Amino acid sequence: MKTIHHLILAAAALSASAQAADNVVRLGNLKFAHYGAVSYIKEIAPKCGIKVEENMFAKGPDVMQAILSGDLDVGATASEAAISGRANGAPIYIVAGFAKGGARLVARPDGGIKSVKDLKGKKVGVTRGGIHEVLLYAQLAKHGLTWSDSAGKDVHVIYLAFADLNQALLGKNLDAIMQSEPQSSQAINKGFGMEVMKPYDTPIGEPVRTLVMSEKFYKENRATAAKFMSCFVQATKLFIDNKAAGEKYVRESMFKNQITKDDFEDAIANSPYTYDVSIEHIQTTTDVMAKTGTGKMRTPPLAKDWVKTDLLDQAKKSLSVQ
Repeated sequence: MKTIHHLILAAAALSASAQAADNVVRLGNLKFAHYGAVSYIKEIAPKCGIKVEENMFAKGPDVMQAILSGDLDVGATASEAAISGRANGAPIYIVAGFAKGGARLVARPDGGIKSVKDLKGKKVGVTRGGIHEVLLYAQLAKHGLTWSDSAGKDVHVIYLAFADLNQALLGKNLDAIMQSEPQSSQAINKGFGMEVMKPYDTPIGEPVRTLVMSEKFYKENRATAAKFMSCFVQATKLFIDNKAAGEKYVRESMFKNQITKDDFEDAIANSPYTYDVSIEHIQTTTDVMAKTGTGKMRTPPLAKDWVKTDLLDQAKKSLSVQ
């Protein structure tokens, strides 16, 4: 009897452990101002009946690799990384958008660069594998300029991490950079950069940052996935409705007061939070990537096959969010 009792207790403990594991969501994120609401999900996760374990990565393709290796359930990334990942076999779905815009072409104030055409003969920095690379190439193509990461073309592209682009511009090792937020706002506010343009006049328009889920998590953990999406909508609504709360969290918790109030406000003005993403937007971005040769896509994916917003729609409806 004692043995049976112990077995029952052990089985109950295993069941509780498995249930607890089912309610853990492993989230990959990036350290940018407009990724703040996604980061905040972990703070309110217990109220949603889940636990969120956040892991920070340097760039979107790293998030894709972690999902591919089974180390993440959900990831926040630019659409380019998601599209490249799906094109090359990553079993993922885009389930929401969480910010739009978030890019700026910034030049040295003393470089005489007033427009994209002025980039001819210049060194331009960008991070490889992000939407900023796609936007840069779309702009160069639009203005009839050629580019390469070696000499011989109109524009010499230098690939650097987001964190290194500002330093290279400050040190005058680059003439211009296609940069994210809040780094582009910082460069402008500190005086070593000036805005040339916000690159939203290509077919892509304002690029939407995407929330992606592994197919396994989406299909096999529907209840937990639904709770996570509810948390996402609640966090995003708070950051949209209560700008002071969003600023406090991003500046103090994410950036440890390394960005100013002006940096934050300028950054979010150029990368507002959102919930939504459309099949049409992802398809257009995919088409531009294919045309400009970015992403090294084995087979460009059809957006209608892997943009799944049903969980988002349910969460917004249940929370009366438009």
